[in-house]
Amino acid sequence: MTVPGTDLTGRVAVVTGGSRGIGRAIAGGLAAAGADVIVASRKLGACERAATEISTSCGVRTLPMAFHAGRWADCDRLVDATYQAFGRCDILVNNAGSSPLYPSLAEVTEEYYDKVSALNLKGPFRLGALIGARMAAAEGGSIINVSSIGSLRPSSRELVYSCAKAGLNALTIGLADAYGPRVRVNALLPGMVMTDIADGWPPEMRDGAAADTPLGRPGVAEDFVGPALWLAGDASQWVTGTLIRVDGGRFRQTS
Repeated sequence: MTVPGTDLTGRVAVVTGGSRGIGRAIAGGLAAAGADVIVASRKLGACERAATEISTSCGVRTLPMAFHAGRWADCDRLVDATYQAFGRCDILVNNAGSSPLYPSLAEVTEEYYDKVSALNLKGPFRLGALIGARMAAAEGGSIINVSSIGSLRPSSRELVYSCAKAGLNALTIGLADAYGPRVRVNALLPGMVMTDIADGWPPEMRDGAAADTPLGRPGVAEDFVGPALWLAGDASQWVTGTLIRVDGGRFRQTS
């Protein structure tokens, strides 16, 4: 029996929020497996640096794209640029997201609510709909949404973000139904991960990042490369509509 692997040679991947943190790690991992990669994020300079590093180290084609996930028109432009440059998209990683701190729930403004919701849900909806439809009409593909463990265990410190990520979970399951059987759609749910975003956490959050975690440490961006490669490649060809917790076992549960 031949066991499917993670060779992604000849495939094209779009990674939003791909210039840093989890997105940067996943973009590099996909490229190391042979995929050409579009690195999309808000700051073009950061995308250009990441794309150059990836192409130099992995020998694949890359395309840096300035992109704001909360803007419908930016999603359309990203899709058009991807298909114009590469003619296809086999892997979409909806990773762009943000959860700025707020003083209290009562002080959350409408502007804050709309901005966080758009960035974490509206953009993935638009990209998933457009690219999912094209994948389904072509050779198929894999969509990977980067959600949050907070979508299952929301806290008062990031409630708007958690609500949006819960919507992203619903989107994951709905897109799996809409574009199957040719397109697989799954989500990774990070726990507390020590990327540069964690620099803004209060001390008690940083100090407690490994508390009650069976694996004894907080996550790092590289912890998501393996799960993303599995979902992107043929080894997971009968896996779709699934929410996968990647949190060191902190929020363990039976269902």
